Amino acid sequence: MRNRRAQDGAKGGSAVQSVDRALEILDILARRGTAGVTEIAAELDVHKSTAFRLVGALENRQLVEQVAERGKYRLGFGIVRLAGAATAALDLPRESQPVCRKLAVEFDATVNVAVLDSGQATNIAQEYGDAAVAARNWIGQRTALHATSSGKVLLAWAGDDEREKGLDVLERFTPNTITSRSGLLAELAEIRERGWASTNEELEVGLNAVAAPIRGGEGDVVASVSVSGPAYRLTVESFPELAEKLCAGAREISSRVGYYGSDL
Repeated sequence: MRNRRAQDGAKGGSAVQSVDRALEILDILARRGTAGVTEIAAELDVHKSTAFRLVGALENRQLVEQVAERGKYRLGFGIVRLAGAATAALDLPRESQPVCRKLAVEFDATVNVAVLDSGQATNIAQEYGDAAVAARNWIGQRTALHATSSGKVLLAWAGDDEREKGLDVLERFTPNTITSRSGLLAELAEIRERGWASTNEELEVGLNAVAAPIRGGEGDVVASVSVSGPAYRLTVESFPELAEKLCAGAREISSRVGYYGSDL
């Protein structure tokens, strides 16, 4: 048993070393533009056969490709594909900012964009209206899904696993917070039906909010955009009108990040 553990540990260490060397190869090609197996082996301080094996594995994944000059390699299209996926996520705050700014001015309130983050909603962009200058900064703040309009949107369109995680603990923040699993599930169904969510003093007494879904290139809901403010200004009666304008803003943000469908 001890020998088997020792062998497993050795295999694990070897695998980690191989991954580390493969990443070094990508770094070498990023710096040099092109490089041959001999050059790569020398920089890694490994045998040429080891470098060739690693380059071959990366080539199979389209992370590197051979150039016309025999024996030379460069970064492949697979890198572009991975970068594109990361860029889409990183572009969301930047692409949503102009729309959030316009909405904040129109509503004269605080507008946020939030994403699903390990069972909570994390705010990644924010703009203030004139009447919200003294409002708190929500950027980077994580809030409960069941007690925020953004969180309800994210929960309504989440996958089964994420939804279950969000329904796991329904903490009460105010007398209006929904803490019934069946009650929340019923509201999530209504949200999917009408296309927007709201909270009536459910996270904080005196704070109301409305949110709409933002869709990514594949049509999935990747974020939510919300407007929040004092309950005496953002009244329950005003929610439908606010939601109509907010959904239009959500459609604009969705188109800016690559979604051209008609689901919103």
